[in-house]
Amino acid sequence: MYQPRLIAEALAAALLVAPHHPNPFIHMLLSFGLVGVFLVSIVDSSFVPLPLPGITDIMIVVLAAQHANLILLIGAATAGSALGGLFSHKVGQAGGMSFLEKHISPNIFKRVCGWMEKHAILSVALPAILPPPMPLSPFVLAAGALKMSRKKFLTTFTISRCLRHTIAAALGVYYGPHVLHLWSMFSRKWAVPILITIWSIILVSVGFAFWKLYKTSRTVGSQQPSPRAPVPSPQA
Repeated sequence: MYQPRLIAEALAAALLVAPHHPNPFIHMLLSFGLVGVFLVSIVDSSFVPLPLPGITDIMIVVLAAQHANLILLIGAATAGSALGGLFSHKVGQAGGMSFLEKHISPNIFKRVCGWMEKHAILSVALPAILPPPMPLSPFVLAAGALKMSRKKFLTTFTISRCLRHTIAAALGVYYGPHVLHLWSMFSRKWAVPILITIWSIILVSVGFAFWKLYKTSRTVGSQQPSPRAPVPSPQA
């Protein structure tokens, strides 16, 4: 009678943390939790908003509290953040200021551009470190639109996100007993519905976000001038 429920609970728990394996690489491959953090962090660091702000931080805190491999956890989140930031930088660079004006309100647009021109590194570092409600996407897009070098942007952005993920992991380790205590209270009765709901929201949101990223990249790419078009002389 209770066997289907036990199986469902085991499968739902496996979505968050896989059984530990002594080999870190094999453990990473078996852990859907780390894969989930990687995918969510890509979107969370892009210009496509997720319905749950700071979901990457929440996942890191919970996984760290459940004694996940911190090096792999922070590494997966940082790698995903770097990919999301790099893609958004490319979109901003390809779309230019016109693309930026369409996706950012006029008031924020002026402030972001002013900050980016005067404090380029801080304009990338601070939004990448600070949690919501600090906006991230306007600064990431502006870095590309204002032609901030890819190397400088990626270095600053990756280090900043790594620091943020490290802080989240440290909170998970420090407050781990409290987090797990609260989770055990809910999981006694609602473990399966909660996990299924959380991962359904995450997977649907990530799927929509990747579709939005792909559609935006195609739109921006189609607006690029033909490489055969004559280039005007700088002295003209």
